[in-house]
Amino acid sequence: MSTRLGKLVERLGGQLIGDAETEVFGIAPLDDANASHITFLSNPKLRAQAAQTKAAALILSAPDDAAVSSTYKGARIVTDNPYAYFARIAQLFAEQNAIPVVPGIDPQASVHPEAKVSADAYVGPHATIEAGAIIGKRAIIDAGCFVGRNGRVGADTHFFANVTFHAGCEIGERGIVHSGAVIGADGFGFAKEKGAWVKIPQIGRVVIGNDVEIGANTTVDRGALADTVIEDGVKLDNQIQIGHNCHIGAHTAMAGCVGVAGSAKIGKYCTFGGAAMVLGHLTIVDNVHISSGSMVSRSIMEPGQYTGFYPLAKNAEWEKSAAIVRNLGTMREKIRELEKTIKLLIEKK
Repeated sequence: MSTRLGKLVERLGGQLIGDAETEVFGIAPLDDANASHITFLSNPKLRAQAAQTKAAALILSAPDDAAVSSTYKGARIVTDNPYAYFARIAQLFAEQNAIPVVPGIDPQASVHPEAKVSADAYVGPHATIEAGAIIGKRAIIDAGCFVGRNGRVGADTHFFANVTFHAGCEIGERGIVHSGAVIGADGFGFAKEKGAWVKIPQIGRVVIGNDVEIGANTTVDRGALADTVIEDGVKLDNQIQIGHNCHIGAHTAMAGCVGVAGSAKIGKYCTFGGAAMVLGHLTIVDNVHISSGSMVSRSIMEPGQYTGFYPLAKNAEWEKSAAIVRNLGTMREKIRELEKTIKLLIEKK
């Protein structure tokens, strides 16, 4: 399927320089694009490549347009945020090429009589919808999914195959939950008594807002007493662990393998690089950005970029550095004694 450049600009904005009737059939990277594609330039370092691209049209910023317009001869769409513009166009092409989902409940699905499934929703084979659950308008529950008692799934939300959504949990509209995700398993709550562990019942829920995406095999634990909360627009990558009673602020994004321990409160518009760790009961304010592999061991009350890992080195060098770090306490005491001695010597003069 194709679309005209003029139609794209009418829908998404931007300044079109070139023929509005030019048709494009898809989007591709600068070096792979041909005369049927539209492409984008979001990194000024790739201006030389953009100037030589064979794409029919190029999405770019005004500064980049000034740099490449003399050599690139195709149509151009000038916009403040070329990368976001690319994402919007990619969504349009994905919608055009998507296989339509026919509403209805597959005969092999198990839907409890007391569940409510919207007439225009889809429930796939071997899915289970328990009593009191509500499946909203145009929601898609793919094969093998489980929605527990009194679970609520909002309009236009899509559960890919084999998502587990436990009792009482809620997700808003336009959500995406990828295969293998488990929402609402018990939080890790135990009290110690005479050397043995006593389980604390986890009776809270998981409450998820609108426009949230949760990656494959990610787990979000239910609260112990209060709810675990994921606010609007949060994006969680694959294999993330969110502990019980956490609160994740709106539009925060976490890359793969991030771990957040229980009762951590994370603000809005934060980002976490892959494998970052957050200890429990901490507070992180809005607009905090944590580098990959960092350990957050204290609350962060000021916005900014934070990094907490030791730089990579050859093993022998790392062992020497580790030995120095282990002896820092002793070295500090020796320095203090030297300072006292120097002070006494100065005073005697």
